Amino acid sequence: MKTLHLRFGGYQKPASIHNQAATFFGQRLSHRLKSELEIDLRFELIGDVLALGRKSGDLPGMVQSGELDCCYISTVRFTRWVPELAILELPFVVRDRDTVQRALKGSLGEYFQQRFGESSPFTLLGLWDNGFRHFSNRIRPIRTPADCIGIKIRTQMSASHGEALGLLGFVPIAADVKEFVDEIAGDRFEAQDNPLTNTYNFGVHQFHRYITMSGHFFGASGFIFNAQSFADFNPELRQLIQSCALEANQFQHQLAAEEDALIKAKLNPVENEIITLSSEERQSFVSAMEPILVKYRATLDPQLFAWLAGA
Repeated sequence: MKTLHLRFGGYQKPASIHNQAATFFGQRLSHRLKSELEIDLRFELIGDVLALGRKSGDLPGMVQSGELDCCYISTVRFTRWVPELAILELPFVVRDRDTVQRALKGSLGEYFQQRFGESSPFTLLGLWDNGFRHFSNRIRPIRTPADCIGIKIRTQMSASHGEALGLLGFVPIAADVKEFVDEIAGDRFEAQDNPLTNTYNFGVHQFHRYITMSGHFFGASGFIFNAQSFADFNPELRQLIQSCALEANQFQHQLAAEEDALIKAKLNPVENEIITLSSEERQSFVSAMEPILVKYRATLDPQLFAWLAGA
């Protein structure tokens, strides 16, 4: 029996929904390779490269160099190859989870798959649901943009994220998640934005009392494979990997849809204050961040916005 070795990289704890989905992918692929192609899979999940002293941002390069075969990571890391991914970095463009998941599995996802193939050294096997991002901080409750003024906030490595958060009065500091987790107890960062799953699993809630359910950004993660390695596989193997990836994508989206309620149940109300915005309060954030949306609407194809909205 032939043997196939695959190394899958990530940057989160074992319980994270991303690492659960990666594990699911490995298990399904192992079963089907053995039963359908008589191939023995040696699957290694390196689920937390941060624990190895690496940054999350190293993952695409590790896949490109062949150190890893595949990984997941936020789509903000791929705009150098696929600039249109910037649409997923804009504030308040995603209406609800059902709509965006359909878009990621439908025409929008297919478009990005094609663009990855044209412009990047990666094959895109899926777009995972990285959740709605919410503010957390250790200074004060945030209910309006005025509450954000002067607070130092860690942002993803995204210029548009920093620009949008700056419109609220935050002092944006772009940093890899490893830097943020390593320095969370210090004075460099006073706030952050993340989906609840990351806020909890990275231990941020232990330092940030206030969590505002702002949902200002929606995040997606790219599930990528080294394009040359993938192309070198025979057609039957490529098709089987893609089929298992589709199953893993569906599983990950299901986990993501359930995760916010599960994390809320884990948070101790004595230690964390969850702030739910009224419609008027939420609109104040929408209005304050509108200029960044207007700016990018002028440069991105309107069809992308239509797909994202479910049209």
